[in-house]
Amino acid sequence: MGHREDLLVGAKKCLYEKGYARTTARDIVAASGANLASIGYHYGSKEALLNKALIEAMSEWGEELAQAGSTSIDPDASPMDRFEGVWDQMIERFPHNRQIWAANFELMAQIDRLPEVREVLVKTQPEGRTGLAALFLGVDEDTLDEKTGQVAGSFYQALLLGVMMQHMLDPRTAPTGHDVVEGLRAAAEHTGLTGPGQDMSSTSPRLRPGVPPTG
Repeated sequence: MGHREDLLVGAKKCLYEKGYARTTARDIVAASGANLASIGYHYGSKEALLNKALIEAMSEWGEELAQAGSTSIDPDASPMDRFEGVWDQMIERFPHNRQIWAANFELMAQIDRLPEVREVLVKTQPEGRTGLAALFLGVDEDTLDEKTGQVAGSFYQALLLGVMMQHMLDPRTAPTGHDVVEGLRAAAEHTGLTGPGQDMSSTSPRLRPGVPPTG
């Protein structure tokens, strides 16, 4: 690898070990074996390098989760069992990825003064939403129509950010996969999507989490 790739690998290593705010340019240099001048030459600034490293780290997290979902969750599981299983996988991996999530939230808090980062995230968000939808639905991304991928993906994305934030604040009281399922059941019952005590997995496909709406 050249210095550009070495710096990116080093920056990701620092994000996992120290987080976004505590990582210095010298930390990245030490982790990458490059030099200080190469950061400016290849990326313009330490912040630009860390932002790119964070985006790549989140993408790798998604790929790792998709792989885990394909190998750890029964392909014949009911929609609700799959829904819970995906959450269990995410929560199980949270301690290892905690610094990456912290960096992600930190970046979002500063997004108004980072137009170049916003632009990158806006461009990559549709793909990320489709990936999340495919993961929860248990289907290949290529089989999803654009509307289902984006609408379902944005719903799962909203849940994901909320659940991960709760685990950032207090893992002891943050929801488990089962808690998320029970919360979804309660919300569905309250809004009239299901009746009291009705199993959501037995409702029409339009109402099942994990099954694209038809028609």
